[in-house]
Amino acid sequence: MWRQVLARLGASLVVAWGSITVAFLALHALPGQVEDILAGDLDYPGLREAIAAEWGLDRGIGEQYVAFVTRIASGDFGMSYELRQPVTDVVASQLLPTVYLAATAGILAFSIAVVLATLTSGRGRVARRIASIVELTFASTPVFWIGILLLMVFSFNLRWFPVSGAEGWRSLVLPAITLALPTAGLLTQVLRDAIEKTLDQPFVTTLRARGLSERQIRVQHVLRHAALPMMTLGGWIIGGLLGGAVITEKVFGRPGLGTTTLNAVLSHDVPVVLAVVLLAAFIYVAASTILDVLYVIIDPRLKAQ
Repeated sequence: MWRQVLARLGASLVVAWGSITVAFLALHALPGQVEDILAGDLDYPGLREAIAAEWGLDRGIGEQYVAFVTRIASGDFGMSYELRQPVTDVVASQLLPTVYLAATAGILAFSIAVVLATLTSGRGRVARRIASIVELTFASTPVFWIGILLLMVFSFNLRWFPVSGAEGWRSLVLPAITLALPTAGLLTQVLRDAIEKTLDQPFVTTLRARGLSERQIRVQHVLRHAALPMMTLGGWIIGGLLGGAVITEKVFGRPGLGTTTLNAVLSHDVPVVLAVVLLAAFIYVAASTILDVLYVIIDPRLKAQ
C-alpha cells in the first residue's frame, strides 16, 4: 500500500512540474516581449527594465526556466504591477473566502447526491424518472442563472438573505446553493447508477439473507462500494467549483479568487492570472493524489493491484 502511495505522490510531483513548465512555455509563446506581457497596460518609466531584471529575462532561456521553476516552487510569483503588491499577498488575501464557498458547496452537493441517490435508486420508474429530470435540469442550468433566480426569490422578494457581501453565514447560503446544485445534479446520476449496479452484486443477496434491513444494506455496505465511481469525478468537481466560483462570486458581490481573477484578466495583470492558474493546477493535483490514496482505503481489493 505504501509503495502505491509513494508512486502516486511521485506522479503528482511530475504533474505539478509539468504544469509549471506549460505555464513557462505559454508565457514565452505569447506574441511580444515577456516584460511587456507582465507589465500589462502600465507604462511607468523603468518598469519594463525592472521586470526584466526581476524575472531574469536578460539571461538565456535555460537559465530563465530554472529560475522560473525555482521561484514558483518557493511560492514566489512575483509582483502585481497593477496592484503594486506581491502576488502571493494578493492571492492569499482572497483565498479564504473562495475556500469557504467551494468547500461549503462541495459538502452540500455531496450530501444532496448521497441522499437523493440512496432514496431513488432501485425504486419505481416514475420516481426515478422525476429525479432524473430534476438532476438533469440542475446539471445543465448555468450557474449565473441559478444565482439570479435565487437572488430574486430569497433576497429581493422574501428578504431572507443579503443580496451581496460576505458578512456572516447568511451571505454564504445562496452562493453555496448556487454552486452546489449543478454539481449535485451530475453526482446524483453517477452515484445512483453505481448503487443500482452494486445492489445486483452477490454480496447484497447474502446480506439480505442474513436479515439486514434495506436501509442498513444501502447505508452501511452499498454506499461504500458505489462511492468509487463518484470519487473519480473528484478532479472535475474541484475544477467545476473553482470555475463556478468566478461567476458566483461576481453575481453575489463576494470577495475571493474568482473576483480577483476576473479583475486581473480585465486589467491584463498577468502575474496574478498566472498565480491563480498554477494554484488551481496544484489543488487539482493534490486532490487527485488524495483520492488515489482513498481508493485503496475504501476498496481493499485495490491494494493487490
